[in-house]
Amino acid sequence: MDAANESSEGTPFILLGLTTNPGKQRLLFVLFLVLYVRGILGNGLIVAAIRASPALHAPMYFLLAPLSFADLCFTSVTVPKMLANLMAPDRSISLAGCLSQMYFFFALGVTDSCLLAAMAYDRYVAIRHPLHYATRMSRAVCTAPVGTAWLVSHIHSLLHILLMAHLSFCASHQVPHFFCDHQPLLRLSCSDTRHIQLLIFTEGAAVVVTPFLLILASYGAISVAVLRLPSASGRLRAVSTCGSHLAVVGLFYGTVIAVYFQPTSQYEAERGRVATVMYTVVTPMLNPVIYSLRNRDVQGDLRALFSGRRISAGDS
Repeated sequence: MDAANESSEGTPFILLGLTTNPGKQRLLFVLFLVLYVRGILGNGLIVAAIRASPALHAPMYFLLAPLSFADLCFTSVTVPKMLANLMAPDRSISLAGCLSQMYFFFALGVTDSCLLAAMAYDRYVAIRHPLHYATRMSRAVCTAPVGTAWLVSHIHSLLHILLMAHLSFCASHQVPHFFCDHQPLLRLSCSDTRHIQLLIFTEGAAVVVTPFLLILASYGAISVAVLRLPSASGRLRAVSTCGSHLAVVGLFYGTVIAVYFQPTSQYEAERGRVATVMYTVVTPMLNPVIYSLRNRDVQGDLRALFSGRRISAGDS
């Protein structure tokens, strides 16, 4: 290991965060604390309701539970550290801590991406092939994408972290971000980062762009089926549901693609921070509302959960 890398291992990174203005820091602390608590409660309640209710063991909910759990963990990787840095003078993070944060951030982000694609396919089968839904989306079929999502995401993350661990940081250690992320760290490195950027545009595209295209294809097919529904109210309800799903999916993938799929030399820290907030804080908070909290079955089981009643399959 060269001298520059040895030096960088002993020098902590300084996370500059979203702003250095004390007044804005307090305002942002309150805002992101509210968003974080709301996201944690929303996703946590969904996981609890699905585990407690026999009525919520349909394929859609079998996929929704790991998605909510991944969202809960995804926000917890970055937001608590960001909140602490908004109020504390010490914003340092060690190289080991930085790489650990990046590992779980990438792994959980890719898991989210894969599970969103699985959810879209589930909705496609439910609407286009309702008579065969139970067989096409059996427990074994649903288990495969969930297991694949976790496996692929951790392989993807491990590959990136092993490459990032060999970089040298011999210049500034001030990271213009609220957590350790790819682009700002690559900008600080004095090593050759072309191999990492190539990996982002190839393997990274496979785990982000491919699920996004599958989601678009699924909802495109769903749209065709919706237009054929005989009931106007049914069409309106389906369009409202699919529209809200696509809005959140578009926000998630649009900001991810905008941040990562560009040359490091063109990365702008301020725009990158704003875009990152969208997929690290906002979409994990919206997913529970979009996918389930508006669902009457989930609402009924949550009321039963809070009232302490025993939840049976007939409650929903």
